[in-house]
Amino acid sequence: METIGKYFIFLGSLFVNRESFKTYFKLTIDECVSIGIGSIFLVALVAFFIGAVTTIQTAYNLVSPLIPNYVISLVVRDMTILELAPTIIAVIYAGKVGSSMASGLGTMRISEQIDALQVMGINSASYLVLPKILGSLLMYPMLVIIAGLLSIVGGYLAGLLTGVITPTQYVYGIRFDFNEYTVTFALIKSFVFAFLVASISSFKGYYTTGGALEVGRASTSAVTQSVIAILLADYLLAQLLL
Repeated sequence: METIGKYFIFLGSLFVNRESFKTYFKLTIDECVSIGIGSIFLVALVAFFIGAVTTIQTAYNLVSPLIPNYVISLVVRDMTILELAPTIIAVIYAGKVGSSMASGLGTMRISEQIDALQVMGINSASYLVLPKILGSLLMYPMLVIIAGLLSIVGGYLAGLLTGVITPTQYVYGIRFDFNEYTVTFALIKSFVFAFLVASISSFKGYYTTGGALEVGRASTSAVTQSVIAILLADYLLAQLLL
């Protein structure tokens, strides 16, 4: 409970004694470039193969001749939008971006750079962390959209190459009985996951104490706690919004 209380106090400290809008704008753009460009290759690669594997495994399990082939792509579409793109990519996002945020802030803490900012009268938590959270909120939903598109493309190519479904059947299944709300649900999840990963990782890194070994522990702890928070939020959002 003490840690949870400290976490919320930390979040509240981000909005007091802030710097100018121009300063935050430049820092946020830098974080967007770092998060977006640094993550897009891994996200694209994972999403593409998730779609391909989902197509092949779904086809393997649909053994009844009474079930039309277009159900394969329908399953791929719904699994991609509802779970694979926002949630599985969030776990990878926590491992890559979250650990980077925690280790970066932890290194600044043990090298006393954060203390130097405080001595200069700058709210170091707001100056260093708020742009990271804003950058995450802006970039992660875009990564989820890209992941969803590439997952469906991966499924299409896997079906085409293996012959488990024809291109016409695949496209028909993708368009069949499409519910637009699933996209809204995926975007809501992506905003929540982006905030959780950035805030938890920054919190762990900002309060790192000790030396280089503790920075590594803080980074590992940030990823672990971010993944747990993602899974809990995933369950709660599914209960509340579906």
